[in-house]
Amino acid sequence: MDRITTLAATVLLLCAGAACSGPPAPPSQALSSSGVEVAPVYGAVRPSADGIGKTYQGREISAVMGWQGAAWLEREEREREERGSLLLKELALRPGLDVADVGAGTGYHARRIAPRVAPAGRVYAVDVQPQMVAMLARLAAQPGLENIVPVQASASDPGLAPASVDLALMVDVYHELEYPHEVLGALVRALRPGGRLVFVEYRAEDDRVPIKPLHKMSEAQIRREAALHPLDWERTADTLPWQHVVIFRKR
Repeated sequence: MDRITTLAATVLLLCAGAACSGPPAPPSQALSSSGVEVAPVYGAVRPSADGIGKTYQGREISAVMGWQGAAWLEREEREREERGSLLLKELALRPGLDVADVGAGTGYHARRIAPRVAPAGRVYAVDVQPQMVAMLARLAAQPGLENIVPVQASASDPGLAPASVDLALMVDVYHELEYPHEVLGALVRALRPGGRLVFVEYRAEDDRVPIKPLHKMSEAQIRREAALHPLDWERTADTLPWQHVVIFRKR
């Protein structure tokens, strides 16, 4: 943990003043669950304290937690609070799977997934912030983590090739996407037939979860937005203390 924290501090110093996200792109069309091309409908509201003033499917999109918060992702109490070890069990990982960790940040989950899919499987550690990608590149150079592949995303495109992954994972990320419809469409295209897409989001239904409301999502909201794409809901696991694990398969 100390080594990862040191890497985080190093990147904060090296990347100070750099841009924190890729350039935005105009909305594009994506497949609805019925296979019909539809265009996303975004709205605008007065920005709340934690939002960007842009709405989608009845919710305001939250602001991104910037790379300056990297140390929070590596906090010692994270396992106790979020039980990432239980999440790994829910993902049913096995050697040879290719996994996309979308919004990988410091690589907290990527470096735990990598040994479980090795030696043939890869972990595409995707992030929109160049500072985080720099950190992921340093992580991938460490012994035993060579199957981590850092990927620079844009605001509307995760940068993954079509049919390149078996599992796409977003942990506390989807609610922050500036272009959720476009990114989700691109992730569906990146999945192989029958591949899984997993949303992990803080439960909006539970007021006891100590997270700001705009950084939570209800299961119903997740399923409503996923239904606009060729995805079939498989199951929702509530084994984690604070988060939903909502699992879909590519149709």
